[in-house]
Amino acid sequence: MTNAHTAENSARPHLVTQGSTQQLIVDGEPFLILGGELHNSSASSIDYMKPIWGDMVAMHFNTVLASVYWELVEPNEGRFDFALLDGLIADARRHGLRLVLLWFASWKNGMSSYAPLWVKRDTERFPRMDIRDGRTVEVLSALSEESARADANAYAALMAHIRQVDGHEHTVLMVQVENEVGVLGDSRDRSSAAEAAFAANVPQDLIDYLVTNRTELVPELREAWETAGSATSGSWAQIFGVGDFADECFMAWHYARYVETVTLAGRAQYDIPMYTNAWLGGPPNKPGTYPSGGPLPHLLDVWLAGAPSIDLLAPDNYAEDFAAWCEGFTRRNNTLFIPEMRGGGAGPRNVFYALGQHDALGVSPFAVDSIEDPGTSSLARSYDVLQQISPIILKHRGRDEMIGLLLDEDYPEVTRQLGGYELRISLDQVFGYKAKRGFGLIIAVGPDTFIGVGSGFRVAFLNSGATATGGRAGIGSVDEGEYRGGTWVPGRRLNGDENDQGRRWRFGPDRIRIERCVVYLPA
Repeated sequence: MTNAHTAENSARPHLVTQGSTQQLIVDGEPFLILGGELHNSSASSIDYMKPIWGDMVAMHFNTVLASVYWELVEPNEGRFDFALLDGLIADARRHGLRLVLLWFASWKNGMSSYAPLWVKRDTERFPRMDIRDGRTVEVLSALSEESARADANAYAALMAHIRQVDGHEHTVLMVQVENEVGVLGDSRDRSSAAEAAFAANVPQDLIDYLVTNRTELVPELREAWETAGSATSGSWAQIFGVGDFADECFMAWHYARYVETVTLAGRAQYDIPMYTNAWLGGPPNKPGTYPSGGPLPHLLDVWLAGAPSIDLLAPDNYAEDFAAWCEGFTRRNNTLFIPEMRGGGAGPRNVFYALGQHDALGVSPFAVDSIEDPGTSSLARSYDVLQQISPIILKHRGRDEMIGLLLDEDYPEVTRQLGGYELRISLDQVFGYKAKRGFGLIIAVGPDTFIGVGSGFRVAFLNSGATATGGRAGIGSVDEGEYRGGTWVPGRRLNGDENDQGRRWRFGPDRIRIERCVVYLPA
């Protein structure tokens, strides 16, 4: 291997372990993705994108998630066109932005609409899926080796081109392989090939994984396997029981193997982080009402076994129970990355929780190119402060030195341990006023010293040390301020009404604040 190639490999975007999570390294430095995903079709036109780039900068993004389309990359088999991609990369660089590319290929939202016309027309070479009642749907079968090979060839060409045009600039940070895979309208593929595979023995690779990782398996998978008798040989129904769960495991395995084929082909050309994403769903809803077999929390082990070259399994998290889904996607040491979430409503609040509580590698609201008044939007205000404190977040990720919070009238208070103290965090209130919601994150940055950012909450500190009596700790000082170039610049010293006469660390609801708090233990 040449020295130049070695230097390229060490400098390219990659993941390293930091504490309990993974850190994205770009140009030798840790990088926190403060991103936004474009509408599905936006990146199909360079001219359409021209006025959008400035809005992305105005919202304090450092990364844009943009689609790359198999149908446009390879309109004729074996003939590739990367003009759109080259324009996308050039414009991102011009505006000081990075890219995460979304490979819309065999599947997007469980459908196959982004496959090239030469694939769509050839149903014999590229077989479709059958679902209940004998219906054939215009969706590529995950069991087709020929389809996987064609997709992988195109993806390999894509990654080779990215390396050629961006191997030294590192505008492209990661690539998403496919989009929200899974069967819609049924729990599994019921084509003749799929029926034969379902009745055949579960692949030995998956059986070996179950046996090796038995005590660590996600509870749903372990329970299904053990309830069926913990067999180490048999059909899918014999291993996982008769019903929807076995169907989901079957589809998860075949989607994972297909994604693995595509991923390996791309990595052989340019080895940067790659992930795949999930449309959320699961029990008690029936598979098929959501894409059955996608990389969901109850199927993580099947995906880990079937697609070991994928770095992250990522939720498209629009759910009302946002926090619970974040928790689900940190199972099995999976590092959280959210490529899609709300850009309005709760979204600008949820970003703090994902980053603070679950050490998210990054966040990315969807459809950001349609946000009105982008520079003054609620998302821009959230990203403004997150951009300021991103070096602090990056330093403390994965070290149990950071918490995130989401409070409302149904969940008005939480208690957390941080920096040797017990933090009782509640909706902000003073003089008869009470906030309706609160959000933010808190970082223990040194002995008795905390940085907080957010709105609408207050914190009381209690002594929780080894010799603690459980008494209240004192608030020594509170300063609001900002970070400029990574350096803390204090503003007002907050006391009196602003910290409840020295009893609590307060974040008023009128705006998102950055504050520094020093705590002490009375003698």
